[in-house]
Amino acid sequence: MELIDNFGRRINYLRLSVTDRCNLRCRYCMPADGVDKLAHAAILSYEELFRIASAAVAIGVEKIRVTGGEPLVRKGIVPFLARLAAIPALRQLVLTTNGMLLPEMAVELRRAGVQRLNISLDSLKPGTFRAITRSGDVGQVLAGIDAAVAAGFPPPKINMVVMRGVNDGEVADFARLTLDHPYTVRYIEYMPATREENWQRLCIPAREILDRLASAYELEPVEKGEMAGPSQDFRIRGAAGTIGVISAVSGHFCGECNRVRVTAAGMAKSCLFSDETLDLRPYLGTDDSAPLTEALRRLVGCKPERHGIDGGRVEHSAFSMAKVGG
Repeated sequence: MELIDNFGRRINYLRLSVTDRCNLRCRYCMPADGVDKLAHAAILSYEELFRIASAAVAIGVEKIRVTGGEPLVRKGIVPFLARLAAIPALRQLVLTTNGMLLPEMAVELRRAGVQRLNISLDSLKPGTFRAITRSGDVGQVLAGIDAAVAAGFPPPKINMVVMRGVNDGEVADFARLTLDHPYTVRYIEYMPATREENWQRLCIPAREILDRLASAYELEPVEKGEMAGPSQDFRIRGAAGTIGVISAVSGHFCGECNRVRVTAAGMAKSCLFSDETLDLRPYLGTDDSAPLTEALRRLVGCKPERHGIDGGRVEHSAFSMAKVGG
């Protein structure tokens, strides 16, 4: 069974947020004064989240990415992940994390059936990392990457949000990580989720990032896998790992978008930067899965052709990535 939207895109990827809580306060994710946390009663139970995941897989979703906030801060996350991994038709279960809790959790995550990890890491310099996250310890994240590899995970994808004048001086440093390690380093354009004043000053187009790397290294295109994300992937000649750029703002990869997302409060979105949401909670109060399945089909049917970010213009309301699931 396949889910096809009104623009011919095959939708087979669900980003499922399990919490809006996070143990970091990254500047591109939330404003400096933080955000109001959802009340405990507003967060879907694991049983409700599992029902949504199962219904999505039943109509064509093949890949689920569990997100937050930081998903590992929610109690009981490992047994929940094990339940997701056991859904028969699910082909990929992956998790995005800031890595802070991986040193003690990597082994049990692997045993639960998580297949791959994406780890957010925006600086290798302790001071810069602390400034971006407003509290974090880069050493803890690096230890988490080592723990994930030791636990048997495939080489992780390391996501760096590149911000001009903040961490862009480390673009080459991150590329060097791939020379001797089989990591995938992905450079992500800064996205104006919070609509910070003069946000455009922070954006570095993917083309500029690639030009910087090409001036130092010989880059070879890499063919992407069947369910790979929207990055353009390359390998430095002779390197063990790969690099990629995600041009969310400058490149508009919307024509290839294959995802929908559900927040921890049960609000479904067909586009990260759309203000349109569909509340799934009314469809969770009955044992009949048909209304939930139909609601998910409607969500796909309403997916816009493209998001509303264009150069210096944005059309969406400001939001916290932690509340939406990134």
